[in-house]
Amino acid sequence: MKFLLLQAREAGDPMAEHERICFAEALEVNPTLVIAHDLLTGVPTDAQLATHPLLLVGGSGAYSTLDDDPWLGAFFDFLADVVIPRRVPTFASCFGFQALVRAGGGDMTRDPSRAEVGTFDIHLTDPGHDDPLLAPYAPTFAAQLGHKDHATRLPSGMHHLAGSERSPFQAARIDGTSIFATQFHPELDREGNAYRYMAYRAAYSGSAADDDDAVLAAMRETPEATALLPRWLEEVLHGHHVPHQRD
Repeated sequence: MKFLLLQAREAGDPMAEHERICFAEALEVNPTLVIAHDLLTGVPTDAQLATHPLLLVGGSGAYSTLDDDPWLGAFFDFLADVVIPRRVPTFASCFGFQALVRAGGGDMTRDPSRAEVGTFDIHLTDPGHDDPLLAPYAPTFAAQLGHKDHATRLPSGMHHLAGSERSPFQAARIDGTSIFATQFHPELDREGNAYRYMAYRAAYSGSAADDDDAVLAAMRETPEATALLPRWLEEVLHGHHVPHQRD
């Protein structure tokens, strides 16, 4: 099985390759199976989806789902018209989570005062306690984060599974599918998140994550969050039934 990693990063950004390797390591697969696709050049073709049947969506560096770039609209349409109706197995983190929210008609806002960079506790909702991926981690687990944009309303059919103190929407699943999304970064461990934070340090100037020493000192290891990726892969490969979630 091959993975197509959808990325939105500036040309030459070393975090693109870092992200690809981090996803492969978290999934416990050979990195050659994770193929990067640059969304700035367009959405994947049907031929790409046929040869890479599992989708991953990562972060975005300088880009935001609140931007008005034409490629973003095409990406939202791709999610709404292809990925969701075809139930393409997808794990989307951070920017990917936000893109699924926008594609479904949900709402996002930018609030640097609530920026989450580092390690934060994630709390399951009642539906999260019932979700096959998250249930073992009830009621709370730690995860790596790095964002200033926050979902304020999930679209219909996207079930709210977890939140944090600063950002209420942290995990969701498209009902009846293996399309799973997290605002946090399960592909990152403590070291990976510290490296990512320092690479994008300037983007957090003036935000709640504007103190290097405080952010780095508060980072912890997050093995439970990282385990979500191989658990998701197990669900996809073995065709586990995904029950309807409670509203």
